[in-house]
Amino acid sequence: MRYLPHTNEDIASMLQAVGVKDLDALFSTVPEDCRLNGDLDLPGPLSEWELNHHMETLSSMMAVGPEYKVYIGAGSYEHFIPASVSYLLGRSEFVTSYTPYQPEMSQGTLQAIYEYQTLITRLLGMEVATASHYDGATALAESLLMAIRSTKRTKVAVSSLIHPLYRRVVRTYFEPTGYEVLELPYLKEGVTDLAGLKEINDLAAVAIQSPNFFGCIEELQETAQEAHDKGALFVVSFTEAIAYGLLKNPGGQGADIVCGEGQSLGIPRAFGGPGLGILASKKKFMRSLPGRLVGQTKDLDGKRGFVLTLATREQHIRREKATSNICTNNSLCALAAAMYMASLGGTGMRELACLNHDKTEYLKAELMGAGFRISFERPTFNEFVVKFPPSFEDTYNRLLEKGIVAGLPLAPYYPELADHYLLCVTEIISREDMDTLVREVKS
Repeated sequence: MRYLPHTNEDIASMLQAVGVKDLDALFSTVPEDCRLNGDLDLPGPLSEWELNHHMETLSSMMAVGPEYKVYIGAGSYEHFIPASVSYLLGRSEFVTSYTPYQPEMSQGTLQAIYEYQTLITRLLGMEVATASHYDGATALAESLLMAIRSTKRTKVAVSSLIHPLYRRVVRTYFEPTGYEVLELPYLKEGVTDLAGLKEINDLAAVAIQSPNFFGCIEELQETAQEAHDKGALFVVSFTEAIAYGLLKNPGGQGADIVCGEGQSLGIPRAFGGPGLGILASKKKFMRSLPGRLVGQTKDLDGKRGFVLTLATREQHIRREKATSNICTNNSLCALAAAMYMASLGGTGMRELACLNHDKTEYLKAELMGAGFRISFERPTFNEFVVKFPPSFEDTYNRLLEKGIVAGLPLAPYYPELADHYLLCVTEIISREDMDTLVREVKS
C-alpha cells in the first residue's frame, strides 16, 4: 500500500477529537529541553523513482554482498533458505501474525506456534518449548533465572566458552539481582574446565555451550553428571541449531534446560537481526518457563483447539509472580523456523548438518596442509580456530579488498589468543571458494 500523508484537514480533525488546538499543545507534556527546536536537517523531497535510485545507490555501497565470501559465524550463520519458506512467510495471513490478548480467536496463529514448539522439542530432545524470546543471549539469561527460581539457590556457573556477548547479556541481567555469576575457564583442548565446580556451593545452574564459541563439541553427559551431583540444573546453550541435525541432542545427554539462537532456521542474517530465542526444558520445569506457551485441547464439540496456557507474563498475572518481563511473541520468526524445519524434514536436516560438517573438515585439512596450526584438537561443527602468523593482519586486510572475510580475530574476546582466528563454513561456501582462501592466505 502506498504511503498517504495526512492532510491539514485530517490533522485538524484528529486534534479536535482529542481536545487540543494544535500540535504544540498535543506535545505540551514533553519538557522543552527534550524537544527539537527548529526544523529537521533533511534533504529536499524526491520523486518515487528518484528515491528508488537513491536507495539502490546506497545499497551498492554496502561492504558485504553476494560477491563477498564471509568466513565468519560466531553466532550468526548464512544458510540457503528454501523458496517455500520465503514465499509462505510473505503471505498476508502470516506476515503480521502476533498472539493477541484474546488468543483463542486466532487459532491459525496458535497452531503455527504449537507446531514450532513441537519441532523444537524434537530437535533438542526436550519435552516443552516456548516461542517468546528475542535471541539466544536473552534466552540464556532467562534460562539461568529460571534455574534460580526452580532451585531457590543464588549462584550460576557459566562456561567461558559460551558466546562472549551472551555472557555480557547474562551479567547485565544479573547485576542488579544480587545473584552471582561465576565463569568456568577452558582447557587447552578447547572445552570447558569443570574442575572448579567442586568448590562452589549453593549452585543453581551449570551452563555450557555446545558447539562452543570455538566450534568444539563439549562433553554434555559428563557436565550433566557434574551439575546434578551438585544439585544444580544443567543448562545447554547453542548458537547453531543445525548442529543438532547431526549431533546427539542435549535432552538425550542430561540437559534440564536448552536455550539458544534459532537464526539458522530460515531467518536471514539481515545485518544483525532479527534473531529467534529458543528456550526448551523438561516438563517438570514448565511452570517456571518465561514467556508464552501454546497448548492443545478440545472444545465443547470435541474438536481439536489451541489455547494460550500457563501465560505467566506480567500482562496476564500480578507482576510479582510473572516469570519474565522481557520477552515477545516472536511469532513470525518462530513461524519461519517451523517452515524451515518442516521443509527440510528430519532427513534433510541431517544431510544439511553433515554437509556443513564435511565442508568445515575440508577447509581445516587444507589449512593444516598449508602449514597452519589448528588450535584445538577436538571434534568441531561449522567453526574452528586456526593460528596464523603475526603478519596475517596485513593479509587479512588484503583479502578484505578482494572480497574475502577471513574469519573473526579472537584477541578482542580472548586476549590470550592473539593471532588466532575463528573460521566458519556453511553449505553456501563452495570447494572453489575454500581453495581460493587457502591459496590467498599462503601467498
